[in-house]
Amino acid sequence: MRDEDGPLELGLMRKVFDSLGAGVLVIDTTGRLTASNPRAQQLLGRAREQFLGHDMHDLLHRGKDGSRLPRDGCALLAVLESGRPDEGGEELLLRGDGSLLPVIWAATPLRHEGELNGVVVVFHDFSLHRDAAERTAAHLAALEELTARLTMVAEVSTVLISTADTPRMLNRLAALLVPEMGDWVAVDVHTHGEESGMRRVAVRSRDDRGAARELTGPLPPLAESSGSAVAQALRGTRPVVLDAYALAEPPDTPLAVAHRELFDRLGGTCAVVVPLHTRRQVFGALTVARTASGSSYTEAELALLADIARRAGLVMEAADLFEQQRHVAETMQRQLLTPLPQVDHLRTAARYRPAQRAAQIGGDWYDSFLLGDGALTMVIGDVVGHDLKAAAHMAEVRNMLRALAWDRTEPPSLIMRRLDEAMTHTSDAPMATCVFARVEGPSGGPWQLNWVNAGHPPPLLVTAEGRTRFLEEGHGPLLGLSSALHMGLGWPDARTDLPPRSTLLFYTDGLVESRTRDIEAGLATLRRHASALAGLDIEDFLDALLERIDPSGDDVALLALRVPSAGAGAGGSEEAPPLHTHSPAAADRGAPGASVEGSPVQDTSDPA
Repeated sequence: MRDEDGPLELGLMRKVFDSLGAGVLVIDTTGRLTASNPRAQQLLGRAREQFLGHDMHDLLHRGKDGSRLPRDGCALLAVLESGRPDEGGEELLLRGDGSLLPVIWAATPLRHEGELNGVVVVFHDFSLHRDAAERTAAHLAALEELTARLTMVAEVSTVLISTADTPRMLNRLAALLVPEMGDWVAVDVHTHGEESGMRRVAVRSRDDRGAARELTGPLPPLAESSGSAVAQALRGTRPVVLDAYALAEPPDTPLAVAHRELFDRLGGTCAVVVPLHTRRQVFGALTVARTASGSSYTEAELALLADIARRAGLVMEAADLFEQQRHVAETMQRQLLTPLPQVDHLRTAARYRPAQRAAQIGGDWYDSFLLGDGALTMVIGDVVGHDLKAAAHMAEVRNMLRALAWDRTEPPSLIMRRLDEAMTHTSDAPMATCVFARVEGPSGGPWQLNWVNAGHPPPLLVTAEGRTRFLEEGHGPLLGLSSALHMGLGWPDARTDLPPRSTLLFYTDGLVESRTRDIEAGLATLRRHASALAGLDIEDFLDALLERIDPSGDDVALLALRVPSAGAGAGGSEEAPPLHTHSPAAADRGAPGASVEGSPVQDTSDPA
């Protein structure tokens, strides 16, 4: 286990296992004991070492006269055969001193990834002198309570790690706590940014389903002078218990009035206000209340609620840190995504879709600019890594490539070799994939593509008729690999004609690969949709492609070129627009042909 900031599943579940008032034994698929909790050791008068590795039936299970029972009649082991849970109240287990312990038990199959790994046996001592019917009813109720509590703890663990959306997580958490821990639950949190203050993000009630809609929303700010329960919780780290006397006290601030509205609307005879906190800060407060007369909270329940709230605070802190990182990385990428040059009748367009998770943002980029000899470059790349450091390395590699390429008339293979050496000897950037291409041809065409590919998914060429071909030539090693390992590998130059009115698409792997789809299936899907969309305008082509594929998980960059009709832009053509580029300042206004998802595409060029 780790420290108190460790995973809930390892910390809280271990704490529950060791603290249960019932004995717990775990057996493997052969019936041998693999774990026991302190209560089981106490009830059976045996040290932990006397359990581990022994066959449970041979060691413990006995008949009323103390004799060994037939193995094939053991109800506990039968759970291994059936794979279904079972329970009973007439079994006897052998203590270490030779006496017999009558138990009531429940056995549940232990499964991992769908496979049976053993059985968990929970048992109680039922040797007290009381009526058999009362004993059975009381202890069955105890087992049901235990099962319900363990189920709740497991579900809380799942909820806390199931989503990066904090309000959604808190709503799910509130739903789990009703009615097990209270008749209603409310969650108030600090807000930041333009809505800095307090906000109630979740209300769950067993009896009033309209409460969530009517009682959530903005709250008055926290007043430093307030002594109300919610104010104490928001300033501290300990649960604040509200009994009938505390609930009768008049509220002292607007925030306390808003907190009292919960009780006026939903009722309550006792409540606990628990801070959602970490060591560094308090994120909000969780209020859990009961409405039945004479209700109260036990010390065990208070401890459990406090631990759940602290774990929720840790998740909220992590979400805040991820969001900050995501914002910085996304802002960096938005500033570096290049406004696209417009050359002759060649039309370019690009899209960038940020990753949905902070941990997956950072490495993708596209670029396009005019070289000193008038050729148009097209670049797509992805630096290894998915974090803020990857975004910084992406900027470094992009700028190095620009500096090495812009004034040279060398073939792409030499530019790529220079970039690989520069990354190895002057940068700490990790490996990267990249396609570097030159679009060449006289005014009016025909046009050719001259390119190299450093370990990147191949560009896709789509003709006006919808025929598609991946440009798989020109492949070489990833950048930052050949020079660093002295492999002596290179990047062969590749060249192909670009048919009139064809579309050339560069993309990053987030478009074609995900956790649920391998890259081969993704490439086939891309090819199919690109063929169907070949007749669309280039801007509509990219938008429709993203809509149909709907990539998720990783960030995605797209860069596309639309080749004009044969002869368009040739000398004397009235349709030929002037050769021009757009300054980087245009990026903030929405550069022509370039779009970050959520930003409109605007043409900021001067009319011809």
